[in-house]
Amino acid sequence: MTATFEATLPRLAPVAAPPARLALKADGPSRGLLDGAWWPRSRDLLRELPALTDALDTVWGRITRIAVNPEHWPVIPDEVPVSGHVVKVGWFTPEIDPHKLLLLSYGTGRWDLLVIPPETGPEAAARLMAAASAYGGPPLTASALITADRVPHGVSVPKQVREAETVWESEGGASQVGTAVSEQASRLIIGM
Repeated sequence: MTATFEATLPRLAPVAAPPARLALKADGPSRGLLDGAWWPRSRDLLRELPALTDALDTVWGRITRIAVNPEHWPVIPDEVPVSGHVVKVGWFTPEIDPHKLLLLSYGTGRWDLLVIPPETGPEAAARLMAAASAYGGPPLTASALITADRVPHGVSVPKQVREAETVWESEGGASQVGTAVSEQASRLIIGM
């Protein structure tokens, strides 16, 4: 006679993904070029997008589509399962800034987020989130905003970015990177 022994393993509760690190603009008439910033923990869209859409679904309505530039994303899935639905994911090379994520919501419309590279340090990420979620919006594109943030830290900036910022400042503006809005009422910060 043989005896069979089956070990009973304890059931583990599913591990919840950490919340998305977001800074969003408050609703207002002047949105600017960006609607906020997202600081993912990795370059894995299948892992990162569920937490992002969970946070945004309650604020902006159900996110149905997301578009990225493939320059910084090694794998771009066609669909990402999220809480209660599936989000379609697409990519466009020349149409979307490499540091921007375009989101479409069924009820609200289009939203553009600055994507802060995952390897960015906390201080730089905080500056970029503040600049991208400032009420009037940064006058720079997503890539130009990231490049402009590197200037005070000894990283060279392309000539066209310096010229655009000089023109803007000569017309009465001030550098958005150095003078980002600090009022919490002007933006919503999640997962920091």
